[in-house]
Amino acid sequence: MPETTRETAHAVVRKVVADLEKRLATRTRATLTGALDRSARVSRPRHRDIDWDRTIRANLKNYLPEYRTVVPERLVGYGRASQSVKKDIVLCIDQSGSMAASVVYASVFGAVLASMRSVDTRLVVFDTAVVDLTDQLDDPVDVLFGTRLGGGTDINRALAYCQSRITRPADTVVVLISDLYEGGIRDEMLKRVAAMKASGVQFVALLALSDEGAPAYDREHAAALAALGAPAFACTPDLFPEVMAAAIEKRPLPIPDMATHQ
Repeated sequence: MPETTRETAHAVVRKVVADLEKRLATRTRATLTGALDRSARVSRPRHRDIDWDRTIRANLKNYLPEYRTVVPERLVGYGRASQSVKKDIVLCIDQSGSMAASVVYASVFGAVLASMRSVDTRLVVFDTAVVDLTDQLDDPVDVLFGTRLGGGTDINRALAYCQSRITRPADTVVVLISDLYEGGIRDEMLKRVAAMKASGVQFVALLALSDEGAPAYDREHAAALAALGAPAFACTPDLFPEVMAAAIEKRPLPIPDMATHQ
């Protein structure tokens, strides 16, 4: 890759990473720092955790008319929920020959997720073979943009590998970036996605985009994934942060207008 192109890729990835982490931080700061659990009550709260409404009501008997105040003999406070568990992202990127026109978009999305500090990312690329590049994530731009595309496609084999590496299904998001032109066993691929979802995994398929920004994918397979409750859609980098923030937080995905299936 020419140096100027590499620097442009780095700049795009840094911008999208910053946007995505900002969106995630805004919505999840409370849980990531120990959210206030308003259903729990404690009797010796820290000052910032005092529930003043309940404290006043609990101490009305101690009202002093001459001072027009309540003496709070007993403080009522909010309990703190435990810190949320860091999310695992399993990033599975199709690098078969049919993805050649989508290398820029696929690599940008992949590098963004691989660069995030607030999640643990496993990076897997595949055609008919499967390669785990997690130990090379120091510079995901160079790793992804420097990989040569070619060969056939075996999505089922790649997902089987990813599935074998999942240790915390309820805290895992699998992101498949592919045009879904499966050269492996279609029914096995769909069964595998269904099994991952049944175990608690959040599964998202980002469909390939050409350099002109047009979706290019196997519509039958996209529809089959959508029928399993696994969103399959295409989006550009500017829409990517909001979609992935929702996926990580297990909210309904705000599928963009250019989406194909939900």
